[in-house]
Amino acid sequence: MLTCEGLTRRFGDVVALEGASLTVEPGRMVGFLGPNGSGKTTAMRSIFGLVRLDAGRVLWDGRPVDGSVTRRFGYMPESRGLYPRMPAGEQVAYFATLHGVDRAEARRRANHWLARFGIEERAGSKVETLSHGNQQRVQLAVALAFESDLLVLDEPFAGLDPLAVQVMGEVVREEAARGAGVLFSSHQLDLVEGLCDDVVIIHHGRVVVAGPLEAVRAASPHRYIEVTGEAADGAWYRGIPGAEVVEERRRAVRLRVDAQADPGAILALARGAGQVDGFRFEPPSLSDLFVEAVRR
Repeated sequence: MLTCEGLTRRFGDVVALEGASLTVEPGRMVGFLGPNGSGKTTAMRSIFGLVRLDAGRVLWDGRPVDGSVTRRFGYMPESRGLYPRMPAGEQVAYFATLHGVDRAEARRRANHWLARFGIEERAGSKVETLSHGNQQRVQLAVALAFESDLLVLDEPFAGLDPLAVQVMGEVVREEAARGAGVLFSSHQLDLVEGLCDDVVIIHHGRVVVAGPLEAVRAASPHRYIEVTGEAADGAWYRGIPGAEVVEERRRAVRLRVDAQADPGAILALARGAGQVDGFRFEPPSLSDLFVEAVRR
């Protein structure tokens, strides 16, 4: 299990991390979220010793992480970590050998992953000649070219077409099912919600939300109501204490209310204003949680 305790890092007057803590358990997928500049990449880099911490520590199974441990970790940085003039297949195999895989097996794994991502015909192409999306595929293949205990993926889905996103989602699910811990960041919150078991939200270098996604959703002090139909166009919701309009469009309105609000009473109010075609009362989505956490 990966444990990051009290990570703190300052760059002059800029506080990148301020006491941030998180864990990644084997077989679990952790969505690591935050606004731009919140400290996600700095935290991920610190796991590999690429950022010197001012305070805090990174542990694997209770022991400090060193080079012998990080050889068992797969890392996909947001910025390219590839050699631009090295052919894609050769590159994947080369990085596998750095993690202790023999050359013949490394070539086999390189071929396997490039085929899995649909770019086996580009194995002999220099990385610099590939499209952004195909470079992204090669970068992930590098992280997967050995059976890692932990995968750390910084914006792995950025710039990919929907089919590639689906394939990558399937791959990281399979890695977690194999027993690897997976920590990944993304601004595509709907995608993260469909993949992650746990969520960590960081803001201004501090972790503001952490835990199993369903538990975090249930613990929110808010619930969300969506009403569709004729009633949605009225102002009936002004009678709900503390209600806030999240989204409003023709014949549909979405509200944020207190978690203790009575859905039956709210439905009665809506029906009093007109025909109700649809009514939903539910915990926040991951996108809602993100907005709540950052606003706090």
